[in-house]
Amino acid sequence: MENTCISFTAVARSARMLKIDGFSLTESMDHDDCVRSRWTFDGYEWEVRVYPAMTSSAGGGGGAYVVLEVAFLSKPRKGSVRAAIGCRLVDPRGILKPSNEISISKVFSRPQECSTKAAVVGRRALAASAFLRGDSFTMECTIEVLKELPDTVTDPVEEVPVPSSNLGRHLALLLQSEAGADVTFLVSGESFAAHKSILAARSPVFMAQFFGDMREKCSQSVVIEDMEAAVFKALLHYIYTDTVAEFDEKGEEMTMLAQHLLAAADRYGLDRLKLICEGKLSDGINIDTAATSLALAELHNCPRLKAKCVQFIIRNREVLDAVLATEGYKYLAASCPSVLADLLKSSLRVG
Repeated sequence: MENTCISFTAVARSARMLKIDGFSLTESMDHDDCVRSRWTFDGYEWEVRVYPAMTSSAGGGGGAYVVLEVAFLSKPRKGSVRAAIGCRLVDPRGILKPSNEISISKVFSRPQECSTKAAVVGRRALAASAFLRGDSFTMECTIEVLKELPDTVTDPVEEVPVPSSNLGRHLALLLQSEAGADVTFLVSGESFAAHKSILAARSPVFMAQFFGDMREKCSQSVVIEDMEAAVFKALLHYIYTDTVAEFDEKGEEMTMLAQHLLAAADRYGLDRLKLICEGKLSDGINIDTAATSLALAELHNCPRLKAKCVQFIIRNREVLDAVLATEGYKYLAASCPSVLADLLKSSLRVG
């Protein structure tokens, strides 16, 4: 197992108050004359330079400004030093709210390197402000240095292994064992034990049947008409596990089961199962199944399956003739005459 190396950073901060006396006298100072203040911070020597009467682009316009510059006087211990410098006018009495802070960011890589110059305030604005008292003003200057802490080596924390859900397997075992079953279904000569609460939780029809006003509410035996035992068995398995094991196989038997199971899903309000069956039938349309699947799609409101069946049947004359010769076509003609009429019209347009 590999270790993980993590670098952490911290910020060191230092602040000082700089009081400039004789403001009116500084007006006669040369453009590049400055007041200097040195201090040692974070193991480095710094020099803050205040230009009381600088004219130029530092202020972004005409007139004279009080301008700030910071010089880095030491040699960096590691390549460079990343610093942020801030400055604002303050009232030593604490009555006035400090002015907006100007900030400078700079990466210093060699001794005597200077930051850019930044205008703190225009001289005219300072003279008219309450920050100037007794011909003096005070600035608060801050220097923040980004420090990189030593690398920390840690062992990665393993995720807690969570197994996949086994709810479906446990419910399948419950269905198989019949433990706690409180209802028996009689289907085509076979009996199936089940649990009313599970059935009702999954199917609105079973909910009404067992916990509504229907007569099966107190019954422990229910007869299911018009359904094959294999289909009802697959239906129960889906209700308990949310899967249809038979759909892992292919062939005619799977297709027939999907057709019958689609009708059963619609009968018991199992919308997801209905869509699963619709998808299986859509993927397996052929000459033998197209007409029957089309009839089922119409009877049970499956628009995607219906569209795919029609598309398959009318794609050419040979396929259409072959479908018309199947038993499924007879079922379609008897159960859905309107669909048959639409199909014939579509085939004429294609033909």
